[in-house]
Amino acid sequence: MEQIISNEQKTLDVLVLAAGLGTRMRSNLAKVLHKIDGRPLVNHVCRMATALAPRKIYVVIGHQGEDVKRAVLEELDESHSAFVWQKEQLGTGHAVNSAREFFENEDSTLLILSGDVPMIKFETLAALIQQHHAHRGRGAACTILTVKLDDPTGYGRIVRDEAGLFEKIVEQKDASDEERAVREINSGIYCFDTKKLFAALSSVENKNAQNEYYLTDVPSLLRSGGEPVSLFQHTDTREVSGVNDRVELADLERVLRRRTISRMMIDYGVTFIDPKNTYVSERASIGRDTVIYPNVHIEGETSIGDGCTIRSGTRITNSRIGRNVKILDNCVITDSEVSDNCTAGPFAHLRGKAKMEESAKVGNFVELKKTILGRGSKASHLTYLGDATIGERTNIGAGTVTCNFDGKRKHATTIGNNVKIGSDTMLVAPVKVGDNSVTGAGSVVTKDVPPDTLVAGVPAKIKKDFKEQEDKNNASETETA
Repeated sequence: MEQIISNEQKTLDVLVLAAGLGTRMRSNLAKVLHKIDGRPLVNHVCRMATALAPRKIYVVIGHQGEDVKRAVLEELDESHSAFVWQKEQLGTGHAVNSAREFFENEDSTLLILSGDVPMIKFETLAALIQQHHAHRGRGAACTILTVKLDDPTGYGRIVRDEAGLFEKIVEQKDASDEERAVREINSGIYCFDTKKLFAALSSVENKNAQNEYYLTDVPSLLRSGGEPVSLFQHTDTREVSGVNDRVELADLERVLRRRTISRMMIDYGVTFIDPKNTYVSERASIGRDTVIYPNVHIEGETSIGDGCTIRSGTRITNSRIGRNVKILDNCVITDSEVSDNCTAGPFAHLRGKAKMEESAKVGNFVELKKTILGRGSKASHLTYLGDATIGERTNIGAGTVTCNFDGKRKHATTIGNNVKIGSDTMLVAPVKVGDNSVTGAGSVVTKDVPPDTLVAGVPAKIKKDFKEQEDKNNASETETA
C-alpha cells in the first residue's frame, strides 16, 4: 500500500475513538478489546490506519484504558502513536476535544475513526481523503463517510438540503418521524481540517436527549459558518459496520472469514473442501494447490507453502509450514516451523518454537516443545521431546521421553545423527547421545552416551562399542586373509 498524501496536501494525522464502555456487549471487557480474527477490534482499525502512512496515530482511551493501550501497542509502533485520556465519557465531541492539546494549532488533515469498526478498507479511506482534499478544487472543512441502510434504526441520519448537499446530522433520539425515515446514515468516519474542527468544537453544547457533546454537531456548525462540508457515500455497508453486541461481533467474524477464504481460493489457488467450516486468519498466507479439509483453524500470521495437505481437526497458529507437507488429523501446531516434505500427525503437538527439518516425521501422540528434529529423522509414536536438538536420520522409538525438568530448571538433550533410541527410553537431561549410537528398550540414560555405542539398562550402561567391534572384525578379516 502506497502513502496517499502528496507533498502538496496537508499532513495526515489519525484519531481513533476507543474510550467507550460498550454496554450492549453485556461484558466486563471494553468493547474495543473484543476480538475478531483473534485480534481486538481496535487493532484492526489501527492496522488500517497505519497503511495510510500518517504522521501519527492518536488513540482516545478511557474505560479500561491501560488494557486498551497495551493492546494497541501490539499493533502500533510506540514512536508513531500517542494516547489521549478521556476521563469521562461525555460523547464523541468530548472524546475528540480531549485531544485538543495535540491538534488545536496544527494545520493538518485529521482522519477520525471509530475503534469498533474493524472492516474498513485502505482503499475506502484513501478515496475519502482524496475527495476531502479535492472538494470544489480547494478542499472541504469536513468530509463525512455515509452509507444507506435498509434499516437505519439507531444511527445518526444524514439530512440533505433541496440541492442534495449536506444540511445536518440528526441522532436517532433527537430525530423527527420524517428524519427517522431517512436511510442515509453517518458511519462515524470523518476527515476534518484540523484547525477548523477544533474551532467549531468550542461551540458544541450538550443540549440533546443524551446530554452529550456530539461530534456530529460540528459539520452543521461548519456549514453555518460558510465552510464546505462534503459527503462521501460508500456502497459497502458491512465495511463500515460497527460492533454493538455479540450478534454483530459474530456476523463480522463470518464476513471476514468468508472474504479471506474467497480471496485465497480465487487469487492463490487454495482448495477448501468445506469453506463454511474452515477458519483462516486474514493475516495468514497459503500456497497454491494446498488442500484444507473441514474443521481446520489457521490462526495469526501463519504461512503455509504450496502443495500441502491439512487434515480435519488441526489448529495451526503463528507457524510456518513449508512445501509439500502433510499435517494429518487433529494436530496442534503453535509458534513452530515445519520444513518441506515433512509429515506430522495424527494427534501431534508442536509448540514453543519447535522445528521439523526437511523430510522429518512425527506421528501419533508425539509432542515437540522447543525442539529441533533433524532432516529425515522420525518420532512416530507416543513420545515427548522437550528442549532437545536431534540430528539427521535419527529414529526415536515409541514412548521416549526427554526428562528436561529437574524441579527447578529446564535442561537440554542433544541427540546426534543416525541414532536409534529404543522404545520407552528415558533421557534424563542434561544429556548427550553421540552419533551412530543405540539405546536399548526401557533404558534410563543419565550420562552422556559416546558415539558408536550401545547402552541399555537402568541406569543405562555401555553394552557394546560399535567402533571397537568394527576394528576387531576388520582385524580378524585381515588375519584370515
